[in-house]
Amino acid sequence: MADGNGATTGKNFQTFFNGWLIRQQNFLEQLLTSQDGVEIESQGSLIREVLSHYEEYLEEKSRAASEQVFLFYSPPWLTSFEKSLLWVGGFKPFLLFKLLANSVTDLTPEQQETIDRFKYETKKQERELTEAMATIQESVATPPLLNLVRRFGRLVDGEALDLQSAMQTLKVGLFRTLERADKLRASTAMKVIDILSPVQTLKLLAAAADFQLRVRKLGLQKDQLRETACRES
Repeated sequence: MADGNGATTGKNFQTFFNGWLIRQQNFLEQLLTSQDGVEIESQGSLIREVLSHYEEYLEEKSRAASEQVFLFYSPPWLTSFEKSLLWVGGFKPFLLFKLLANSVTDLTPEQQETIDRFKYETKKQERELTEAMATIQESVATPPLLNLVRRFGRLVDGEALDLQSAMQTLKVGLFRTLERADKLRASTAMKVIDILSPVQTLKLLAAAADFQLRVRKLGLQKDQLRETACRES
């Protein structure tokens, strides 16, 4: 796994992410206006564009995480509120079903039955990933590694190599878990979209974009209020 400069990787991804959010806002506006009175072919084209937009995000995230995976477990480009909602570097996949329930109210019985099955499968895979993260966290807290970290700067050659090897193992574990989580987020979304009509899909994608942008806006407001309070105290 690459081990690039953390500051450079973070800055580059933040620049990408800020531009990605601007495009997300533009897509939200299109999604809201395309639900009524628009040809199915045009709706399908917009859906493909939005999904490609998310795919671009995941590809850029994977590339950056391969260089500095630690950044994605507490991203400096996110607000404190956004960070509080993170689960393995992103939103929980199950959130999609809550957004679906609030935005699409005309599911057929067959669609609902399939969605219920997806919910069960997603919850199961979420638990597996949560357990994988717990195992990684426990490995960090083991006495041998803790002792090496505490003595950093006073390590002899052999111990320095041991610490380097342990950190590399940690990075690989975190990266693989992050990749699994992102694949689960993406596969859950695609399975749900595959059983929805174009209009239902537009509603779900609009709800997802709106949720992310609202969380972002609220997080920025909270951070600004906190900074103002600190300056005045």
